[in-house]
Amino acid sequence: MTTKKLLLLAGDFAEDYETMVPFQALTMLGYEVHAVCPDKKAGETVKTAIHDFEGDQTYTEKPGHNFALSYNFDEVKVEDYVGLVVPGGRAPEYLRLNERVIEIVQAFNQADKPIAAVCHGAQLLAAAGVLDGRECSAYPACGPDVKMAGGEYMDIAVDQAHVQGNLVTAPAWPAHPAWLAAFVKLLGAQITL
Repeated sequence: MTTKKLLLLAGDFAEDYETMVPFQALTMLGYEVHAVCPDKKAGETVKTAIHDFEGDQTYTEKPGHNFALSYNFDEVKVEDYVGLVVPGGRAPEYLRLNERVIEIVQAFNQADKPIAAVCHGAQLLAAAGVLDGRECSAYPACGPDVKMAGGEYMDIAVDQAHVQGNLVTAPAWPAHPAWLAAFVKLLGAQITL
């Protein structure tokens, strides 16, 4: 039996839950998740940040965990993967400056492979030019990024997910149950109890 592989694009100060939870949940379902970061190798770590919603005008940010990468970024071949996970947090704002990261996102989209992006992950989708004419949810502060990239920002509840074609998006980590369920459904997984 061949294990299906997923790619997770991480970076320093990616949101903790949006990195750790998908990595662990998708691994638990039997996927081999390659968590990568430009200029880093398997076994090295990225620092994460915990974003919380505590009644302020925006989220608060606290230090998260050190998240161990599971694969070498330089060895990524899009054809080896069945789907892509793009966590939010602060990492997408600088990952979108990396030409290879942009090429990877574009290649997943061109191949119509499922892409799951949450929160600020939409910044990476916008920079890759894959939102033109598409519907995309994101953290509300990223709504302008979606619109400027030609997409339609979907303003949905923080615990909901939006699916259009190969794209599964959500506003933030409270949407994990809906977002991850929609993603694995797009991947063709069937969970029975």
